[in-house]
Amino acid sequence: MGENVTAVSTSQIESRQSRPRPKIPSRRGEPTWELADEFPRQGEWTEEDYLKLDSNRLIEFTDGVLEFLPMPKVSHARISRRLSDLLRGHVESHRLGETFWAPVSVRLKAGKFREPDVFFVREGRLAKDDVCEGADLVMEIVSGDNKDRRRDLKQKRTEYAQAGIPEYWIVDPETETITVLTLPVGKTKYAVHGEFKPGQEATSVLLPGFRVDVTACFAAGKGET
Repeated sequence: MGENVTAVSTSQIESRQSRPRPKIPSRRGEPTWELADEFPRQGEWTEEDYLKLDSNRLIEFTDGVLEFLPMPKVSHARISRRLSDLLRGHVESHRLGETFWAPVSVRLKAGKFREPDVFFVREGRLAKDDVCEGADLVMEIVSGDNKDRRRDLKQKRTEYAQAGIPEYWIVDPETETITVLTLPVGKTKYAVHGEFKPGQEATSVLLPGFRVDVTACFAAGKGET
């Protein structure tokens, strides 16, 4: 991180040189050493700074602060690949729009970006300059520690609803559950369409005919299919 950065002014360099070196690890437990040398302080980032960031990590941005996501494990990657293949196949066969996956960013509002594991955008709102202005369906695969789980289960549930994203799929390998949430017209909180377990098929309200076999989905994560 920080190897391919844009040029900075002399005043910016002098300001950064005068800053105290951060402790390792940081209080947030984040890899901020390079960021402290090359970029703004946490809380002082702008959208322009974030969009210029060249990194091999999954990083989201909210209210001037970078949020470092856990690097996906093999099981996470397998589930993500299966879901993206299924969603892309349905979307392309019906010519509905386009499917993306992390680390493509979605702007939820000014100053807030997320990188959903898998997401769909309709024709007419496709990505420009490597950023999607909102999305129509997002999928998050729950992983990591309790903080990361809370981000997917609670924080993003609120954020995606407030951003007007019509459908949110929460895919939880720990409980082997796929929860499909839909946004009622004129509302800013999701309603539960269904909590789907092994032996069932998760279905979409937004995309009629799109289904995911729950058993096969989590078996893929274990490398069994």
